[in-house]
Formats: sequence, structure tokens, C-alpha cells
Amino acid sequence: MASSAKSHNSLQVLPTDFLILGAGVAGLRAAIELSQHGRVIMVAKGGPQDNNSFYAQGGVAVALSEEDDVVLHFADTLKAGHQLCSRPATKVLVEEGPSRIHELIEWGAKFDTVDGKLAFTREGAHSRHRVLRAGGDATGSEMVRALSVKAQSLKNLTWMGNHFAVELCIQDRRCWGASILDELNGTLKVIKASATILVTGGAGQVYARTTNPPNATGDGIAMAFRAGAVLEDMEFVQFHPTALYLPSSPPFLLSEALRGEGGILRNNRCERFMKLYHRNQELAPRDIVSRAIWTEMQRTKARHVYLDVTHLGATFLKERFPTIYSTCLRYDIDITEEWIPVSPSVHYFMGGVKTDLHGASNLPGLFAAGEVACSGVHGANRLASNSLLEGLVFGYRAAQAASRFLTTDFSPNFAEDTLPRKSNSRAMPTQDVEKIRNSLRRLMWSKVGLVRTGNSLQKAVDQIQQWSQKLSAAPFNRPGLETRNMVQVGQCIAEAALWRANSVGAHYREDFPFYKGLKWKLHSRCQQEVPAKSGASIPKKTRKTARS
Repeated sequence: MASSAKSHNSLQVLPTDFLILGAGVAGLRAAIELSQHGRVIMVAKGGPQDNNSFYAQGGVAVALSEEDDVVLHFADTLKAGHQLCSRPATKVLVEEGPSRIHELIEWGAKFDTVDGKLAFTREGAHSRHRVLRAGGDATGSEMVRALSVKAQSLKNLTWMGNHFAVELCIQDRRCWGASILDELNGTLKVIKASATILVTGGAGQVYARTTNPPNATGDGIAMAFRAGAVLEDMEFVQFHPTALYLPSSPPFLLSEALRGEGGILRNNRCERFMKLYHRNQELAPRDIVSRAIWTEMQRTKARHVYLDVTHLGATFLKERFPTIYSTCLRYDIDITEEWIPVSPSVHYFMGGVKTDLHGASNLPGLFAAGEVACSGVHGANRLASNSLLEGLVFGYRAAQAASRFLTTDFSPNFAEDTLPRKSNSRAMPTQDVEKIRNSLRRLMWSKVGLVRTGNSLQKAVDQIQQWSQKLSAAPFNRPGLETRNMVQVGQCIAEAALWRANSVGAHYREDFPFYKGLKWKLHSRCQQEVPAKSGASIPKKTRKTARS
């Protein structure tokens, strides 16, 4: 049932009970749950397939096989996260995960089977075969498909595609919805809701090389930060070890499952090298494999290494990895006969909007789930294929908690002067915005990348601060707003990485190559102070604290 639009102070206001910003696995699962409690509006920039969930290849980790147990899944997750995971959150993830997957199967999700039983594969840092897959290497798209079919049957759900969330609407330090830009006609709207759930995904586009789609620009993280939400663990950015490396093409993810099935990493001297870095070799945690590849590239003065799967057989590769096989073939690489050139690329953000076990942020009325959130389940390094499970489990939990915020007792007053400025006669030229965007991505890759130093991080922080000031004059359109968000997120990552003067998990400081001091046990936090009454104002002061 669509919400009716109302005019308030000449501004179009769309009232609803619940607002969901984003449309991946976490958002769809939240929408299905919330539709039982009231009217739901789901907002997403672009179309229904423009999200990270849709492109997830490898699978979803869940303790359902006969050889597995939730205790083992729990232990593997903590180990991969370098013991910086939240134990209560991880317990929730592994214990509630099986129920969410069974539920998804009941709704029509078709996971791969062998002899009528669910087929499981093994990926890096897993002690058991526990990764479910669909369509060989199209797990994310199948999960999104099944959830979308379920969601489309709900009468209380309204879909708004091609709408860009600009700012959260905050009044009396409570979230009451968000301002939304219609990408097609440029009009600004406000969606007023009792509870808002951020499921906007990650921010891979902040880096020059990323496996993420173009819309992963950190919008939800930046919005929440400006509204006064606490961000946690922003320095922990996961690099996927094996993205296709071709100078003339964007990075394409080559699933960890390729190594799980027996793929071998070789340097440009044809040497198998992972045995030098970890006893589990190709199945070591992602942070270790990524740095091993980087080290080999530096040692041999190469821009990439190779992933060799030719020994696995042509028939097996075509059936098990149809998407990867066909994509590589388009770039004139036959993976059944040739080694694949690969190098690390930014893949996933462990940090984000800090939430409790129910997806609640520190701002009443604002919830977050999936990659935009820091639920604590990933620690310093995400265990492979835990992200889709996190989206299901915490999307559901956030929706349950948000349903209890339904109220008609208070009607926030959103005057136009408290909302983002729609027009700016002195807006900077579009080409200048694009220049900052591209420069930011290169800076983050070179200064805040896989290997960091205090000197490089300080240079990044100083430069990003200059760009941030310039972007106050960015045009009020999607490119301008996205670039502003990317710079905001980049600044938080760089400052958190500068604060963490040690190496742990995905965060590696060349000037602190080993654990030193007690700070490695702490979590970084980033927060801006905001006025008690604001519509979408940008706070001025950044405050950082840390906790054990």
C-alpha cells in the first residue's frame, strides 16, 4: 500500500511507518519483516540490482552440513577476525543463521545440491565445508531474487527506485526519516517515518581498485556520521586477494571458492608462494593472502600474480564457475587453459555505523544492518562468506527492533530551512567534482591501502580535509552528493587508520608491523557532535574515542 504524499511548508512530505534506505539482502529481509507491522517505503538509488548483494559470488557461510557445528563456525569467525569480533554478536550470527537460511529456502531460494542434499564448499579460514552456493557462483543474485519475489507479494511495501538519500532528518536527537532526491526530475522530498533502517552497503568506490559496483559510495555511512551516529572500526577495510587484473578493464572478483576448490597462486616466476606465508597456504585468511600477494608483487617487480585453476578440469570449471568462466572469456582469458592475472582489490568494509545486537545505533529511531553497519561480527577481518548471512540475520533483527518504534505521538516539523539546499548558484563545475573524486580514489589506494604508514596516512588526512572544504560548493545532484560522501568516508578511514598505531587483521602499518602496546585490543570510534535540533545540518567538530 503506497503512502500518500502531503504538502508541508511547500515541501513534499511522504508519511510512512518505516523507511528502509537500500535494497540488498539486509534491506529486503528487513522489509519483509516490517511489512507485518505497518507501511514500509524502500528507497534505493538506481535499480533493484544495483547493490553489492546482487554481485556476491562465492556463497553464504552457515553451519548446516553434517560435519559442521555452530561452535566451529563461531571459533572460525573469531579467529579470522583476530579476536576483535563481538562475541555476543558472533554468537547471534552463527546460531540464528541456520533458521534464516531454512526460511529463505522455503521462500524459493535454490541453492546448489549434490545427490539431493545441499552442496557445501570450503573457503579461506574455514575449518569445515560450510559455504552454500547457488548457480555455481551466483549466490547473491539468487538470494536477492528469492527475497524480491517474497517482498513483491506484500501489500504494505512501496518501492522507490532512482531516489538518492541525501540526509537523515534529525529532531530532538531522534531520527524521523530522510530527505530524498529524485534522480529523474531533481525534486527534493522528505519521507517521514517512525523508524529508519540504513542498509545502503559499503564504500568500495572510495578506492581506485574495487570489486564493488559503481554505486558503493558510502552514502549511508556518511549520512549517519553527519547526523551524529557513532562509527566504529573504520580502519578495517578488507582487500579481496584475487580480482582479475587487466589494465584496460575494471577489477572483477574471482571468488575465494576458486581457491577453496584447489586453485593455486603463482608469482610471475611461476613459483607457488603461499607456503612461505601461512600453513594453510591458499586457504589462509584474506588479509594474509592479500599481503602475501602484495609482497610477491613487490619482490618480483610485477603488477599482478597468477591464479592457476587449469588442473581442476574444463568441465568442472564451466559447471562450477559459469559466471567467472564466461566473464574471463570475454576478456580473452580461458581459465580452463590459462593462468588468470590477479591482484588485490578493496572488497568489504568491516567498520561502519556502530549497532547493538538489534541493529540500533546511538540515535533513537535509526537502525543499520549489513555492510553499512558495524555489528561487531567481523572484527579486524571478515571470515569469507559471512556477509550475506549477516545481512539476513541482522536485517531481520533490526526490523524487529524498529517495529517497536512505531508511534503517532510526535509529528516532527521539517521546515525547508532545516533541509539540504537544493540549489547553489555558485556550485563548482561538474568536472571539478569528478577530478576530486578520481584524485580521492587514487590517494586512498596509494596512502590508505593494503600497506600503510603514519607518514602516508597523515598526508592523506591533510589532503582530504582540503577536498572536504571545497566540496561545500558541490552541485546538488547525485555525482556531487556521492563525491561529498566518499570524501567524508575517506577521511574517517584515514583518521582511524592513523590512530591505530599497530597492525592487526586487515589494517597493516609498515611502521608497526607487529602487535605493539595495548591499543590493538581497542576499537576506534568516530563521531560528530550535532545540535539538539537539526534537519540535516553538517556538524563541525569531530570527536574520537576508543574502548576495549
